[in-house]
Amino acid sequence: MDFKPIPIGIEDFKELVNKGYYFVDKTLMIKDIIDTTSKVNLFTRPRRFGKTLNMSMIQRYFEKTEEDNAYLFEGLNISKAGEKYKEYQGQYPVITLSLKSMKQSCFEDAFLLFKNIISKEFYRHKEILSSDNISEVNKREYISIVEKTADSSQYLYALKLLSDCLKEAYNKNVIILIDEYDVPLESAYFGGFYDDMVNLIRSVFESALKTNPSLEFGILTGCLRISRESIFTGLNNLKVNSITTHIFSEYFGFTKEEVKKFAEAYGLEKYTDEIKNWYDGYIFGNTEIYNPWSIINFISDARNNENVLPKPYWSNTSSNDIIHDLVVKGDNNIHNSIEKLLNNSTVTAPLYEDITYRNIDVNSDYIWSFLLFTGYLKATRYFMEDDILYAEMVLPNKEIRSIYRNTITKWFKESIRKKGTDDLFNAVIQGNTDAIETEINRWLRKCISYHDNYENFYHGFLAGLLIGSDEYIVKSNRESGNGRSDIMICEYQLRKIAVIIEIKVAEKFAELDKKCYEALQQIEDRNYEAELIDECYQNIIKYGVAFYQKSCKIKKA
Repeated sequence: MDFKPIPIGIEDFKELVNKGYYFVDKTLMIKDIIDTTSKVNLFTRPRRFGKTLNMSMIQRYFEKTEEDNAYLFEGLNISKAGEKYKEYQGQYPVITLSLKSMKQSCFEDAFLLFKNIISKEFYRHKEILSSDNISEVNKREYISIVEKTADSSQYLYALKLLSDCLKEAYNKNVIILIDEYDVPLESAYFGGFYDDMVNLIRSVFESALKTNPSLEFGILTGCLRISRESIFTGLNNLKVNSITTHIFSEYFGFTKEEVKKFAEAYGLEKYTDEIKNWYDGYIFGNTEIYNPWSIINFISDARNNENVLPKPYWSNTSSNDIIHDLVVKGDNNIHNSIEKLLNNSTVTAPLYEDITYRNIDVNSDYIWSFLLFTGYLKATRYFMEDDILYAEMVLPNKEIRSIYRNTITKWFKESIRKKGTDDLFNAVIQGNTDAIETEINRWLRKCISYHDNYENFYHGFLAGLLIGSDEYIVKSNRESGNGRSDIMICEYQLRKIAVIIEIKVAEKFAELDKKCYEALQQIEDRNYEAELIDECYQNIIKYGVAFYQKSCKIKKA
């Protein structure tokens, strides 16, 4: 059976149709855009949720070109919506910009790329320079932008100039599409030139979208609505469509039914539960949404390997800097909230739709709204309290949970490398239980824990603290005697000292001592020291270690 190719990384609607890729039909979005009649629509969704492909679809539908693109939409939902909508097809000049590549580390480099992006769009419409309807003054300025010889200030209103020239040439108002408008702002925030980038984006938007008689309508996409810095100052014709908005809710990401059909198209129905657990969980408006990037990649892998296991595809495409900063810079309240999320509890916080990156440093409440709008949390309910809108949030799925865990694990290992654990290791080798307790409890207070599998977490935590000595080998879950000890530490050359550690988890703080003795008894009952005796170790130290939440007790045999 022949299967359609899977569109991994395909963001051009025309290429997708012409090459016969599998397509989840979102064309009724065009109908809703026409019906809502908003002058400027802003769609905010997480990265890799189909924004760029939808913008390409919109461009191909409305743009007037020499080649008729109507065939691209034959048989799709918009072609069945009625004759009214066909009247709009191929009727408008369209300006389209993508800012997703503006990720430079300094403003000068970012502005240079912006000039290149503008220049390419001017060049794409160069045929209008032959029109007698465009003034010579505008033509000269147009050419200077194409050739990138224009003054820097001219790029601030370049979109206004292009739209005016297009209207003069075609006697038709212009559609302006700007994709991933906030990527430059995110990069500028982490790069330290945020104010410069805000001023640039604000100037471009004001001239193109605020008072532009040549504008038919505009569409912007991004992760966040950045308005406090007045990027959208006076843009009273702006309609914001966020994840809390009901209209357009099904057009970004895949619905449950779309995922079902996708899996069935490749004979992968048996993975339905795994797909749901890993990649479902988002709620846009009232619509249940799956992560489309992860679904596409998983189905591609599953088609080629029937034993495929789910993995966090999204973590490789979306910036996780904010999660890293949250873990590294967060105070105890933030760390406690992350622990709650990882342990399947909720976090409740005020909802701010007009977030700025600068806000996050000033007020930690903004962090949770940021994580919600960028796809790292999902809202289970909204409610009003004292005229403030609140959201109750959880982790949406296993994929996002793994991103948090991996970030926390990386941070913990980095902390160990920077601060060292020599004091702990020496105390273990010397048999100093008081010092061991002090050091482990100190690290526990800094750690962000997740307790869905208690013993595995504490085992990994303690093994991570002990690994790193050049003179000793740390063996984890090594087969020995009649069972499996949790951790062994063995002197590498002289074989004088070896350590056996067995870990238990208490349900109450008062049970810590009891659990320590149970661990020691297990070491004896299962003869964990057999291997060490066979290898001629002279001094074998045995520890029973018990954990309860952020507390630890140690007993030595």
